[in-house]
Amino acid sequence: MRRLNTLTFKQLRTLDAVVQTRSLSAAAAQLSLTTPAIHSQLKTLEDHFGSAMLYRDGPNRFSATPEGDALLDAHRKCNAALKTALRRIDALKRGLTGVVVLGVVSTGKYFAPSLVASIKQAYPDIEIILKDGNRTETIAALTEGSIDLAIMGRPPREPLVEAFAIGAHPHILIAPPQHRLAALDTVQPDDILSEVIILREDGSGTRILATRFLDRIGQGQPYTSIQMGSNESIKQSVIAGLGIALISRHTVTQELATGRLVELRAPELPIMRTWYILHQADIPKTGAMDTVLNFIKSAKGSFLPE
Repeated sequence: MRRLNTLTFKQLRTLDAVVQTRSLSAAAAQLSLTTPAIHSQLKTLEDHFGSAMLYRDGPNRFSATPEGDALLDAHRKCNAALKTALRRIDALKRGLTGVVVLGVVSTGKYFAPSLVASIKQAYPDIEIILKDGNRTETIAALTEGSIDLAIMGRPPREPLVEAFAIGAHPHILIAPPQHRLAALDTVQPDDILSEVIILREDGSGTRILATRFLDRIGQGQPYTSIQMGSNESIKQSVIAGLGIALISRHTVTQELATGRLVELRAPELPIMRTWYILHQADIPKTGAMDTVLNFIKSAKGSFLPE
């Protein structure tokens, strides 16, 4: 280990130049050094290892000893590794490689996988780690720094974020096609409040939006509700006839298209919200984060369900 600690790249370059040129003077010219300086570097190197690194194989001609060959082999491998590192550093600086953890609220997981696939197609050397959770969980992950970028609705007050709108996010009232309200041209507030309302869990942005809507149209009057822990369970519950629900249209595009669910028409609906891509404002972005952020911004919501 002592010999390794005293070894320098300058010594290795000197040895490599002498072996390539077969001459001390030619190596000196190649490295812009004097011949005595070349001799000094070689002597120091041989003293470190207690072995000759060169031997004469003709007048003023030198070749590497087996010990010298071993050292030069390691030197060339190190050079190759360093060149690879320099290319990686350059790619990192230009945002062409790296790891980005993308957090999405639960509703976003219906379009996030296709978005990630598009990013990977454009930037195959950027690794995207996708994490989903409800609004509270996603904000907590952003605060603690376990995600780099987040896609959600209304940006949080804390932590301080830089947010960019990326597309419209409509919320609608859904029911099974055979439901009595499905036949009405316009559903009135009393019709809605007389039904069982299926809500997301506490901490969900959809839950917050739904309760505000119900409180507004009912002016505080009570209603019957059931709580579900995911959009999937809400959809299946509505299909089964357990109640109606206010939900993101982006989570039910397939069910609406196939007729398993219908969108109820009512005043104030759909509720139009906005999707945002955001990151903590006081944490510097990596090159990969910048690349992914700019890709999502430039897509202008084209990845959102129709």
